[in-house]
Amino acid sequence: MALVQWRLAQFPRRLVNRCKEFTSWLILLRQTLFYNEFTSYMVALETAAEPLFWAVEKFSRYFGPIFMVVVVCLTTSVVVIFYVCLLPHVYSQSLSKTLFHLVFGHWLLVNIVFNYVMAAFTDPGHPPREIPETVSICKKCISPKPPRAHHCSICNKCVLKMDHHCPWINNCVGFFNHRYFFQFCVFMLSGTIYVCITGLDLFKQHFYGDKYYPFPAVFYPLNMAYDIIYGDPNKPFLGGIAAYQINASLHQKVNGDQEVNGHLKVISPHQPGQSLEVDLRGQNYHTAVVYEFVLCSAVVVALTLLVLWHVRMISFGETNIEVYINRKEVVRLKKLGLIYTNPYQYGFVRNWQVFFGLGNGRTFVKNVLFPSTHLPLGDGLTYPRVQSLGDKDRSDQGLMLL
Repeated sequence: MALVQWRLAQFPRRLVNRCKEFTSWLILLRQTLFYNEFTSYMVALETAAEPLFWAVEKFSRYFGPIFMVVVVCLTTSVVVIFYVCLLPHVYSQSLSKTLFHLVFGHWLLVNIVFNYVMAAFTDPGHPPREIPETVSICKKCISPKPPRAHHCSICNKCVLKMDHHCPWINNCVGFFNHRYFFQFCVFMLSGTIYVCITGLDLFKQHFYGDKYYPFPAVFYPLNMAYDIIYGDPNKPFLGGIAAYQINASLHQKVNGDQEVNGHLKVISPHQPGQSLEVDLRGQNYHTAVVYEFVLCSAVVVALTLLVLWHVRMISFGETNIEVYINRKEVVRLKKLGLIYTNPYQYGFVRNWQVFFGLGNGRTFVKNVLFPSTHLPLGDGLTYPRVQSLGDKDRSDQGLMLL
């Protein structure tokens, strides 16, 4: 009679080994069917995102004018609300503060408008047929490309020192308008921060009413949670006293309500002989103050990230496209035992001087802090390289053996 032995103690180990064998078989099968020496996860990701890229290239040229209208309308609304709501509030506090706001606010406004118009309507620069230095041939234009030039599929042209195509200005950011674009972002960021600081007290007054909240105004969800936990259940958080009165009165609205001189006369169904007048102009004022602060706060967050990214690129002498090109070159040459350094990295200070076009009598105060139409240094066709600067002591120039 056969003897049956149960080896339950070996079952987990055998199960793990079988799973490893099955996984190894699946990996081998995938490599057998799909292996390619030049394939990577980034290539697969770019291939999967091709429909998205196609949609962006196809419709961005139509979205550009719409985005420009949105920028103009939002900026105009912020300026109008500042004049109508915030400036009178500042004037009621101090005349000297009002004069400061008039000078500083208009300086920001002039720079914002000037740099946006110049960034949107300045030609970023396109290579001519005959160029002094050719690094490649554009497959779409079938023409030689100078250093740092790239083809824009939306504009259908090669752009000198192309950074990216921006739908918010409906234009490419390139050699001749990169400075305008960056200065517009910086001045717009400064302007929105300035508006948030100026209107913070007024916003807190209209958003919170006479209640005390422990968190700053920008963290209003936390204050709402604080109101739910510790507030009066009979007076829930509804965005200030003005909004609370408006909402409370609208629930009592019945036939026969009248609007006289901007006031809504509401007849109460519970007390027919009494009525409550609500100031509609005050409600519009309340909505405008809250809208101004929330919009500017959102713009501050978005522009802060964008400006910091451009500060990093300019400090290293790169464009948005060159960041990814240089990363690939670093990885590729590292495998060959070489070190790659950006040939257009002139140093932190010099990079900013070249970007702003300073020198030859141009100063930061006169040509950056105030509107200036001066051209950038060079012609956009040739660029001095680090190796040609004559600094023989630097050990990180160009390609070097490890």
